[in-house]
Amino acid sequence: MDKQEQLKQEILEKTKEYYALVHKKQQPTPFFAGKSRINYAGRIFDETEMQYLVDSALDFWLTYGDYSKEFEKQLATYLGVRWAFLVNSGSSANLLAFFALTSPLLKERQIKRGDEVITVAAGFPTTVAPIVQYGAVPVFVDMELTHFNIDTDQLEDAISKKTKAVMIAHTLGNPFNIKAVKAFCDKYNLWLIEDNCDSLGSIYNGKLTGTWGDIGTSSFYPPHHITMGEGGAVYTDNPLLKKILLSMRDWGRDCWCDSGVDNTCGKRFEMHFGSLPTGYDHKYVYSHFGFNLKATDMQAAIGVAQLEKLPMFIAKRQENFNRLYHGIKDIESFILPMPQVNSEPSWFGFLMTLKDGVGFDRNEIVMFLEKNHIQTRNLFAGNILKHPLFEKMVEKRDYRKVGELVNTDKIMHDSFWVGVYPGIDNSAIDYIIEKLHVFMKGRK
Repeated sequence: MDKQEQLKQEILEKTKEYYALVHKKQQPTPFFAGKSRINYAGRIFDETEMQYLVDSALDFWLTYGDYSKEFEKQLATYLGVRWAFLVNSGSSANLLAFFALTSPLLKERQIKRGDEVITVAAGFPTTVAPIVQYGAVPVFVDMELTHFNIDTDQLEDAISKKTKAVMIAHTLGNPFNIKAVKAFCDKYNLWLIEDNCDSLGSIYNGKLTGTWGDIGTSSFYPPHHITMGEGGAVYTDNPLLKKILLSMRDWGRDCWCDSGVDNTCGKRFEMHFGSLPTGYDHKYVYSHFGFNLKATDMQAAIGVAQLEKLPMFIAKRQENFNRLYHGIKDIESFILPMPQVNSEPSWFGFLMTLKDGVGFDRNEIVMFLEKNHIQTRNLFAGNILKHPLFEKMVEKRDYRKVGELVNTDKIMHDSFWVGVYPGIDNSAIDYIIEKLHVFMKGRK
């Protein structure tokens, strides 16, 4: 072993010691009833993440590199897809997924400004934002209150001659009715983007969510199933979409050389593009108006370690969800989500919705839980049409909706959720169950 490698190994061993000294006692945080805060999510890691991160830092490549390639390879293998591409956030993943469908290379299936995209209003803003930012028209369909996903019975009412795609998320790990949505998309030759950011590892009919549509997306923000701090991914089996996604992720370039590599095509100064001079450097030919959405190799290093833990994370999320469900299923004031038929959800959170006429509102129970150190969250935007960002769109009617979105409004008023992430142990779950029963007892 040469001196450089020996020094690296010493640094990595010291990193392991540092983890044991500083972080290990907090993985997961010990729970003390009435004192410990039960967060809705959090990071779970060990010395491996820190060692991979330091290893990447010592190489000091910084941008897309070996760890990024390894992460993409492992993620694609896990999902069972041909290609997965790392980006800097789940929001960027949704942006890239949608904008890929605006490429002129798609010819008659290209989404153009004014075309319509079916989605839901009860979700996270960045599922809808790319549609609006491009100048397409979101068409909002209501939710159903069994699985808390898109009401597929309304899809036929949403279609028009301008409809080009469906872009929706699986709610908190619970798959939407993929069979119905996919059949609808196939019937009308529509693109399907699965926002899989809250559902990595969920299974529908024996196949992972995010892999049924044309493009799937993931987020690796700290609350999600695995984390890089920031980060996301897009994935596809479609060779043409692969080409477009890579181009748009990397400035819109036509060249497919890896970062720091020249002349992969072997014809760097020989080809002709557009009105450019013949032989114009292929490294600087642009076939799309693109972005720079790449993540760093240091983030990818953490992701490689996290992927190794993903099966364990999923199993613990399912265990926590089931324990909580069986502990509160007797509370008649709640509508609790049922797993989608023929699915195995990789739960992101535990959603509770107040039934009509229960005699208290969401804020009362949420404030009670928060005062008892149990962190809560609403179902993101609730109804995005009610937010300030939609005020001008409402005036201009730059969107359509199917019906009055009654269930979406109910979710906005009456739904909340608590965490089931792997850092929550059985005693913490039991404490949540206890406090929910204490609240209900006080309302009788």
